[in-house]
Parts: sequence; structure tokens; C-alpha cells
Amino acid sequence: MDGILPLWKPKGWTSHDCVAKIRRLYGTKKVGHTGTLDPEVEGVLPICIGQATKLVPYLTDTKKTYIAEVTLGVSTETEDSTGVTVEQAVVREDFSVEQVQRVLDNFIGYSVQVPPMYSAVKVNGKKLYEYAREGLTVNRPERTIHIERIQLLSDIRREGKRVRFCFLVECGKGTYVRTLCVDIGDRLGYPAHMSGLIRTKTGSFDRNSTYTIEEIQQAKERNEHLDLLLPLSAGIAHLEKIEADGEMADRVFHGQKLKMPEGLTGTKQFRIQQGGRLLAIYKPHPLESGIAKPAKVFHYEQE
Repeated sequence: MDGILPLWKPKGWTSHDCVAKIRRLYGTKKVGHTGTLDPEVEGVLPICIGQATKLVPYLTDTKKTYIAEVTLGVSTETEDSTGVTVEQAVVREDFSVEQVQRVLDNFIGYSVQVPPMYSAVKVNGKKLYEYAREGLTVNRPERTIHIERIQLLSDIRREGKRVRFCFLVECGKGTYVRTLCVDIGDRLGYPAHMSGLIRTKTGSFDRNSTYTIEEIQQAKERNEHLDLLLPLSAGIAHLEKIEADGEMADRVFHGQKLKMPEGLTGTKQFRIQQGGRLLAIYKPHPLESGIAKPAKVFHYEQE
């Protein structure tokens, strides 16, 4: 049993909760998720089953799309609405849509971000949130992030001393939207936090292609849950595809090196398929020019 289950993660569940539930529903331990979502966040969370677990790093690396709400006037220790208040201020300006969009535009492209203390980033083998829960603060490693698009989605809403607005962001791996909300507030001159977040897309998977836990349970009751699984190739649609003939398929099966195919754009990894079946992912050989070596090879049970 191999495939990708495009799950819509519900609020209140951890990513691990989702994995545990799918393990029970599909009767297998070989299950992995493709990018942690905090419990209070809902959204697209592809689940990999069987050999698809080999694709977890590739899906984790894909572009993500979120809809976030930022609240100006209060910051928290967790940078979201679950944390203890750190700073408060009365928002006196009436920001225009144009003003806010200009600030958002400044975040497009590459920039440096410091992950929040309440995060799973490891420092000296220990997760940052473990230090934070002990009341400790440690130096956090900076990381380069990339934001492809960021767009204001709502009016600027005043609620007493606070101001709220929603924005859409398309970003690369490792971007903390919580921290982005704090940085947006800083550019506008006020403490801020992320007061809501939905992940609407991961790689090629969007909200319309997902199933809820309830829908998966109902499919299980009808013995149709296997029909919900997508082929492995759906998880790496962003990689260029090479169609293998019989000879190439045999060489791939045995993990042999190949000549780099002609016509590829750049020197990135590519996928090799035979019909609709994913055979392998290959990458340029680091020591042999014009040669590709296997990064992942997939072996299927005889049907």
C-alpha cells in the first residue's frame, strides 16, 4: 500500500495526531506527514503512506501558501494568539490598504528570519520550545527565507485599541508566518502577533483536493479508503519527468547510474516514470559530469 493522502488537518489536532489516526485507519505504521502544522492551525497536510514516505523531504521542500491574520497592538511570547502577552500598545493610526500593501511588498524576495523560541528548530540537539518552557533563551540561528507573493486580502479592521487584517503569502521552506506577522507589525510601528492561520496549499495539493478526517473515516467504513490515495508521482509534480523504456527501467531498478537526459532545464533532480508508476528520483552525480545517480528508487510488490 503506497500513496499520498491529501488531508485537510483540523484545528485542535497536532500533525502527529493526524499521523496516528491515519495509521489506525489504514492499518500500517509506515506513515509520515509533510510539514508540521501547529494545533490551532488548519489546512493542507499531505500524508505519505508506504513507499511515499521516501518523498517526505521533497514535499517538505515545496512552496506553501497560507492565509494569515495579523493583530496590531499586542505581541505574545509565542508570536501567536496562544501565548502570554509580552507588550501592548494602542494603535492610533488609521492605516490605508495602500499603506499596508506597500509594507507587505517589502517582504517579497529573499530575507533573513530568526525562528521563534516556541518552535521545533533544534539548537545543540534540543528543540527551541523545550528551552522556552524552561524559561531559557538561547541564540537562535538565522535562516534565509523566500517569499514569492504576499497580498492583502481584507480591509483594515479596527477593534477598539487593536487593528486586524488578513493577507495571503506564498513562501518557501522554513518560513515562520508567525514571525512574519511580528515583522510586519514592526514595520508598521506596533507590537503584533499572528491571530489566525490556514495553510491553503502545499506543492501541487490545494484545499479542493483534500479530504477531512470524517470523509476518510466514512470511506473506510465503505472499504473505499484506498481509493483516496494518490500516486507517488503526485507528490513530486514539480520535478521534471523522464519516461523510461524497458532497458532504462531495468537499470533504474538495479540503482545504476545514467547519462543526464537532454533537454532538462538546469541541473536539478528529476523523476523517472514508466506509465503512471514512479520508478526513481535521480540527481546529477557530484563527481562525474553528465552523469546522474539515483537519489531514491522505488520497489513495488508483484501484482
